[in-house]
Amino acid sequence: MRELSSYSCVLLLVVLALSAGSCYGFGTFGFDIHHRYSDPVKQILAVDELPAKGSPEFYSAMVHRDKIIKGRRLATANDQTPVTFLDGNETYRLDDLGFLHYANVSIGTPAVSFLVALDSGSDLFWLPCDCSKCVRGLKTSDNQMIEFNIYSLNSSNTSSKVPCRSALCEQQKQCSSPQSNCPYEVLYLSNGTSSTGVLVEDVLHLTTDEDKTKAVEAKITFGCGQTQTGSFLNGAAPNGLFGLGMDNVSVPSILANENLASNSFSMCFGVDGVGRITFGDRGSSGQGETPFNLRQSHPTYNVSITQVNVGGNTADLDFNAIFDSGTSFTYLNDPAYTLISENFNNFATEKRHTSNSSGLPFEYCYDLSANQTSFEYPIVNLTMKGGDYFFVNDPIIVISLQGGDVYCLGIVKSDNVNIIGQNFMTGYRIVFDRERMVLGWKASDCYDIEASNTLPVNPPTAVPPAIAVNPEATSGNANNTNISGASPSITSPSRHLKTLFYALTFALIPFFALI
Repeated sequence: MRELSSYSCVLLLVVLALSAGSCYGFGTFGFDIHHRYSDPVKQILAVDELPAKGSPEFYSAMVHRDKIIKGRRLATANDQTPVTFLDGNETYRLDDLGFLHYANVSIGTPAVSFLVALDSGSDLFWLPCDCSKCVRGLKTSDNQMIEFNIYSLNSSNTSSKVPCRSALCEQQKQCSSPQSNCPYEVLYLSNGTSSTGVLVEDVLHLTTDEDKTKAVEAKITFGCGQTQTGSFLNGAAPNGLFGLGMDNVSVPSILANENLASNSFSMCFGVDGVGRITFGDRGSSGQGETPFNLRQSHPTYNVSITQVNVGGNTADLDFNAIFDSGTSFTYLNDPAYTLISENFNNFATEKRHTSNSSGLPFEYCYDLSANQTSFEYPIVNLTMKGGDYFFVNDPIIVISLQGGDVYCLGIVKSDNVNIIGQNFMTGYRIVFDRERMVLGWKASDCYDIEASNTLPVNPPTAVPPAIAVNPEATSGNANNTNISGASPSITSPSRHLKTLFYALTFALIPFFALI
């Protein structure tokens, strides 16, 4: 691997950085998001000693983390403009940092950039800050360090500590007086994983989504993470966690309360690991929608599913599931898991993989022959409460084993909560509309903004047309199956990876569901 220059280290932290400025009225703000294993991020990080995409190690690591943690202008009556992070609203999926989507955000005066993980399953935004225990950089395979920025109250001219009398201080019982600094502690399901410190207030630099010259300085409350433990020291969200939940302390809630954006945001999950996030985005005409199931104690993006369709066979089945951007794969308990998996198995034409030594985290996998250039698998679709259909674009994952390739149904059996993870959201712009309390979705490639607004509405039938694994190489058929016309060795890079990835990702994945 090439030696990283100081320029490369700086590039890691500023490539997605934001600008500054002012704006008036509602807007939409966004920024690019990136999966940690996406090619753009790998080129930036130049960290290559990772489990290879497509390998059993890669996907086992993702499942391990999951189990432990359980840009478009919106035309409205008020002509509100979406807002985003300063340098754009792209995000990247970084698989070597927990298989999560990341974005670069700018905080403080002068502005400092941080590469933060995006998590709709938690609320608080926190950064490593004047820390005694935190990750200060990543080491590459040739022992070069990529240094992370660490937030410091003393280095920002616009920073201040949040007093215990603040309405956003949830641990007032631990305060000695209303004027003392508000402490915070976030415990995650992973054993020994936490972030503790004090709440602070500073400027988050945003820009209007349609006019990058109009910058917005939003005063937000976030965690000054003085001590991180557990998985946060092993690579998962090493430079901060951006909570997107419904609580008042989350950034979407703060932007709405300050009248900077509508109380809604969207995340787009591209097939190549590149996506977008936009604050103030309330969706578009023709999108599918379903209401949230609200729980007063700790509301989440929980929805109801009323039917499942596998290979054209529709079954009535009522269950709830959480849409969580901080979870890599989809987790279902019975009866939903067994119903979908066994119906999928009935339609699969390849021999089911039976080896117990392959270390696969998925139960339903199928062997591909060495010379096989295409394969069929049944469609998987969900009917949501209200009747709209959620067509799963990519329910399978292709994995490289020592003896050949297999494809697997990307669902893991859960013992408790049902979670719709990133793999089921691929190919969609997901809208978290907290004003109308609905989840919206519409097909999108996350690049062509105009095209994403004009994509045809999904057909109003229980049996949708087949969608190819690789649209550039294949076409669908009329038999309620999808066809892969590409050789497994050239499958989309976000779905076909190599073989060292699991061990590291196991250590990186565990944290995004709050206790």
